[in-house]
Amino acid sequence: MDMYATNIPAGNDSGPDAVGPQPDEGVQRCLQLLNEAGLRPTRQRLALGQLLFLNGHRHVTAEKLYDEAMAANMYLSLATVYNTLNQFTEAGLLRRIAADGIKSFFDTDTSVHPHFYLEGEDVLVDVAEGLTFTRVPEALPGHEIARLDVIVHLRRKRA
Repeated sequence: MDMYATNIPAGNDSGPDAVGPQPDEGVQRCLQLLNEAGLRPTRQRLALGQLLFLNGHRHVTAEKLYDEAMAANMYLSLATVYNTLNQFTEAGLLRRIAADGIKSFFDTDTSVHPHFYLEGEDVLVDVAEGLTFTRVPEALPGHEIARLDVIVHLRRKRA
């Protein structure tokens, strides 16, 4: 996908007789997501949004998304990818998962759900079965629980 070839609406061109290409379904879906989140649909946000949100549920790192963008001929810096991921997270479109304390994954499924982190493989996957807590600790006075993250770290068994 060439970022500069992506069909993005140009806004108010030259009146009602202006004829131009209509954005495809993927661009329309990304435009809708960004608008609903209160984010201005810049070229970078639209391009990265298409990679993130049109390929089903996924977990990505900034570096992985940057590599995908480069492979799709999107000319973005790694800093732009990080900034966009952070903006999407703040807007509620993504959920940040700090699996190993160093690297963050960004999850397109923002619901509360547990994960397995495969140590040594740098992979984050959803836990398939439901996880139930019989008791959750009370929040400290003057605070409320904002979210609950459960990450089960796995490593390969030694032979």
